[in-house]
Amino acid sequence: MSKVIRIGTRDSELALWQAHTVQNKLNDLGYKTEIVAVKSQGDIILDKPLYELGITGIFTKTLDVAMLAGQVDIAVHSMKDVPTALPQGIVQAAVLERAKSVDILVHKGNLDFLQTTGTIASGSLRRKAQWLNKYPTHQVEDLRGNVNTRMQKLKDNDWNGAIFAAAGLERINLKPSDYIDLDWMIPAPAQGAVVVVAMQDDAFVLDALEQLNHLETEIATYIERQFLRTLEGGCSAPIGALAKYNEKDDTIHFNGALYSLDGKQKFEVEKTVPIEEWKKLGFFCAKEILENGGEALMQELRAHLKK
Repeated sequence: MSKVIRIGTRDSELALWQAHTVQNKLNDLGYKTEIVAVKSQGDIILDKPLYELGITGIFTKTLDVAMLAGQVDIAVHSMKDVPTALPQGIVQAAVLERAKSVDILVHKGNLDFLQTTGTIASGSLRRKAQWLNKYPTHQVEDLRGNVNTRMQKLKDNDWNGAIFAAAGLERINLKPSDYIDLDWMIPAPAQGAVVVVAMQDDAFVLDALEQLNHLETEIATYIERQFLRTLEGGCSAPIGALAKYNEKDDTIHFNGALYSLDGKQKFEVEKTVPIEEWKKLGFFCAKEILENGGEALMQELRAHLKK
C-alpha cells in the first residue's frame, strides 16, 4: 500500500467534509492518502475537446479534467450533482452509505406565510416547481452559491425562508433550529449520497474504493439516476426520485415525478416491487411518465433550458 491516493475535491466546506470522510475511511483500511483541492480547470491540454470526452457537469467538470490529466486519482462528489453519463475512462467506484435525503425549509421563526402568500428562495428548478405546485400563490427567488453563502443570503434578505438539503447542513453543522422537514417534497435523484469516481484502469484504487461501497445505497441511487437518465433530464431539470429498500418484505419502493417549471403540471409514479426487479425499475417508471404526457413536457423543458 505504498501508493498515495490523491483525493480530488472542490474547496467548499461541504466538499472538503466529503473528501475528508473518504480519506478517513481509506486511512482506516491502511491506505495512504492526500487531499487535493482543485479550484479551476487551468490550461490543461487534452487530446480531445471536453465535449468529446462527455464532460458536462457544472460541479464536476473541473475534477474530471484534473483526473484525466493525472493530477488526482479519485474525485469525491455529492452524487446528485454528477451527470448520469460519466466521461470516457472515468467510472463510479464507490457510493457511501446515504445520509438523509429529505429537503428542509429554513425559516425565520414564523410560518404564517404558509397559509397566505410568501417568498422563499431556491436555486433548484426541482424545488421551485414542487413548491409552486403546493403553494401556487408564493414567489420563489433564485438562490445560488455554496451552502454557507446561501445561508448568509437568507439572513440578508427579507425572504420567509429557503430550501436546503438536510444532509448538507447537518454535515457541516449549519442546520439551525428554525426549520421544518419537507417530507412531501421528492428529493433530487441520489440526494444525500456521496459518490467516489476513479479511472477505470486504476486497479489499485478501484480495489481500495470497493471496500467503501454501500450496496443498498448503490442500488437505490442507481434506480433514481436511471429514472433521471431515461427521462433525459439533466441535473437541473425539475425531476424528483427516491428509492427505498424495505428489508421486512425485501421490496423496493420508488416514487418519482416530473414537473413543469411553474409547478402547474405534475406527472408522478409510485411503485413497490420485489428486490429482484430493481435493475429496470427506474427505466420502467420513467417510461410510464413519458407515455402518459411527460414526453411533451420534457420537450418543452429541453427547449426552455437550452435558451
